[in-house]
Amino acid sequence: MLRVHSYESMGTFDGPGLRFVVFLQGCNFRCLYCANPDTIDIEGESKPTSEYDILKQVTDMKPFFGKRGGVTFSGGEPTFQAEALLPLVQAIKEQGIHVCIDSNGGIWNPSVEALLKEVDLVLLDVKQANCSHHESLTGRSNAQTLRTAEWLEQNGKPFWLRYVLVPGYSDMEEDIRLLGEKLGGYKMIERVELLPYHTLGVHKYEAMGQEYQLKGVKENTPEQIDRAAELLKEYFPMVVVN
Repeated sequence: MLRVHSYESMGTFDGPGLRFVVFLQGCNFRCLYCANPDTIDIEGESKPTSEYDILKQVTDMKPFFGKRGGVTFSGGEPTFQAEALLPLVQAIKEQGIHVCIDSNGGIWNPSVEALLKEVDLVLLDVKQANCSHHESLTGRSNAQTLRTAEWLEQNGKPFWLRYVLVPGYSDMEEDIRLLGEKLGGYKMIERVELLPYHTLGVHKYEAMGQEYQLKGVKENTPEQIDRAAELLKEYFPMVVVN
């Protein structure tokens, strides 16, 4: 059984093509800007769901995927449930369906390693290249995330690098350059997605009776986004603003 928070049937921002997105419950990070705070707790309002039920939904969607689409497991942090997720991913792969996993890369165990070997593409969210700044932003170290990136590179696993541009937290030139210096030579990075900071999830904090920690932070200006994109292009050949 997997704890599923929700589904999105026509996702276009979670990997190539048209995606069926499964948002799983539970996360090891505590990102200050998290747009899905209701997925952090391991139980929350999620429903225990059988792998068969999810597989049926995925296979029913197969005609809509085309040549590029497929299923993406997001969250929360999907590797939080890696052991239960692994056989489902294997069953989906047997149906010839492309599988992505959107992960912060911060969890590592034999089940996570086996899971990453099975999926076709990893969307790796690197919140910050600077370790101390990463801890301020997420409450956790970025050491395992960077080790996961290295494992993907060494094992020939394609991945997309995702970076959220949070004003005052991850938009500093020295930190963006540090990201490029650490990962810019990786051949398995197919593209870098620069994700502008947004406040679309703030209402969820209010509904949960929690205070949003970045209340005074404004969304990026077009100039800030363009500047960050140009910096990233100095290190990575394919940079897109998502």
